[in-house]
Amino acid sequence: MRYLVLSDIHSNLEALDACLADARTRGYDQAVILGDVIGYGADPNAVVARLQELQPLAMVRGNHDKISLGMQEADGFNSVAVAAAEWTLTALGANQRAWVAALPRGPVPVDEVVEICHGAPYDEDAYVFDEMDAIRAFESLTHPVCLYGHTHCPVVFSLANGVLRGEPVEPRVESRVPFADATKYLINPGSVGQPRDGDARAAYGIVDTAAKAIDLLRVPYPVQAAQDKIIRAGLPRVLADRLSKGR
Repeated sequence: MRYLVLSDIHSNLEALDACLADARTRGYDQAVILGDVIGYGADPNAVVARLQELQPLAMVRGNHDKISLGMQEADGFNSVAVAAAEWTLTALGANQRAWVAALPRGPVPVDEVVEICHGAPYDEDAYVFDEMDAIRAFESLTHPVCLYGHTHCPVVFSLANGVLRGEPVEPRVESRVPFADATKYLINPGSVGQPRDGDARAAYGIVDTAAKAIDLLRVPYPVQAAQDKIIRAGLPRVLADRLSKGR
């Protein structure tokens, strides 16, 4: 089975379409969604429509999904994020709003090997940035491989024989991470719609259960088009500017 892994799309239709087009050339069987499908960008309805067409095998909600729908208070959100969430709520159609509201809380099992969450397997809103964060996350794993998002930065943590390793993913090359026996993994494929590792290209992954590996991939997309839509929508200008910087 080959799983297309999409995380932190953030209403960026151009980035999502570029990932989907690239993934079709590589081949996949089912999609899994790691949350934050909306927020920040200017195309929440179109992004939700694309994901509905995909009919993902497994999905989880993200913090921007909840806050944009008023399901959770915007504690910890800066003024830019709050403004984007408020705009998103007014922009969403009824069908799209209901679809996002129904996204389940993570973690969610995909198969006997893979589970998915947004922030961490013990708390959907927690961030896994470094080894200290990963230690607690590994204690909560119920599957050998956990795919997560939230930080917008690709990284691979592994735990074998009590030894923890954390390896940031080199953004300028394609990376294949094989799954070793007797090893657990926490893997963040990066953000489709708002990368923050200094590479403006959209990030996504493909898990191949037969090959026992994940490919961590980057694809260019028409950033200017996404930026122009943000500006025309009246969203904060910084949300457009950061897309070209990958920050």
